[in-house]
Amino acid sequence: MSLLGEAEVAEELARTPGWKRSGKAIERLYRFRDFREAMVFVNWVAAIAERANHHPDVTIHYNEVTVSVWTHSDGGITPKDFSLARWIDAL
Repeated sequence: MSLLGEAEVAEELARTPGWKRSGKAIERLYRFRDFREAMVFVNWVAAIAERANHHPDVTIHYNEVTVSVWTHSDGGITPKDFSLARWIDAL
């Protein structure tokens, strides 16, 4: 899969609310009522990632979960990352 150019990343971010550029990745912060809800969300993200064979970086801080997505094999952002981001948002 080919890397997206800066203009393409900007277009995709405009179509993917809540996500932002962070270096060579896109990321989003999700907040939940408590740790348990955060962990349920993380487990759903893991299931989606396994199904897509595309695995995000996940950081958990009590009730906050940051999901960072980039295509490791290509070294940056590809259409696959925005597809996964939208699947995660659908949760």
